[in-house]
Amino acid sequence: DVQLQASGGGLVQVGGSLRLSCTASGFRFDDYVIGWFRQAPGKEREGVAWISSTDGSTRYVDSVKSRFTISSGVSKNTVYLQMNSLKPEDTAVYFCAARDTGVIAPIPRLYDYWGQGTQVTVSS
Repeated sequence: DVQLQASGGGLVQVGGSLRLSCTASGFRFDDYVIGWFRQAPGKEREGVAWISSTDGSTRYVDSVKSRFTISSGVSKNTVYLQMNSLKPEDTAVYFCAARDTGVIAPIPRLYDYWGQGTQVTVSS
């Protein structure tokens, strides 16, 4: 079974940094995309960043460009989300998810596998 484990959330002050990790296991796909999504209270889940195993290409939602960086670990079974210059509006539960194709897609319903969320709280 495919399993995703997200970790690294916490409480940080405005302008601070956090690094989230998503460890994947059970993959049987040649190509896949790992994405980070977030959901704030009372809001819909939104995509934040994605990375494709096919060519390492990445994509970001406009609100996090130049502040967040998604990357793969050396073993390729871990994906990181480095979050810098955090803002209160970044506060949310962050989820990692996977789809079994190398084509990046920003829509949550296109992802079949989800990890449990990790809470990120940015205090002002």
